[in-house]
Amino acid sequence: MNVSQKEQIRVLVAKPGLDGHDRGAKVIARALRDAGFEVIYTGLHQTPEMIVRAAIEEDVHVIGMSILSGAHNALVPDVIDGVKQAGMNDALILVGGIIPEEDFEPLRKLGVHMIFTPGASLQEVVDYIQANAPKRS
Repeated sequence: MNVSQKEQIRVLVAKPGLDGHDRGAKVIARALRDAGFEVIYTGLHQTPEMIVRAAIEEDVHVIGMSILSGAHNALVPDVIDGVKQAGMNDALILVGGIIPEEDFEPLRKLGVHMIFTPGASLQEVVDYIQANAPKRS
């Protein structure tokens, strides 16, 4: 694990864009909390700027975006650009939702570390974050 044992992993769960379906994001947020992470849920209809601002203010290790609207190619790049401009280059960027397989590689090239699609288990998400969250001093 990259994060020190004493440091609690801070995860931002965000719902960018106009997607109004947040049940999955809430399930993920609860599973992460139950696994011992500190979870910040932004709520619905977040702009990329709002997500970046919350990530900075909360000093998160992980930014997870739940996108079911198909707008991932428009929203994710803006979040990643904002995170990089803010100097949060070590933040683990995760995307979950209905993401076509042909979009995986372009998203990874932008800086998305992992994409979780429907059917991914909650334990897979927990395990991935535990293994890959950055260490902060």
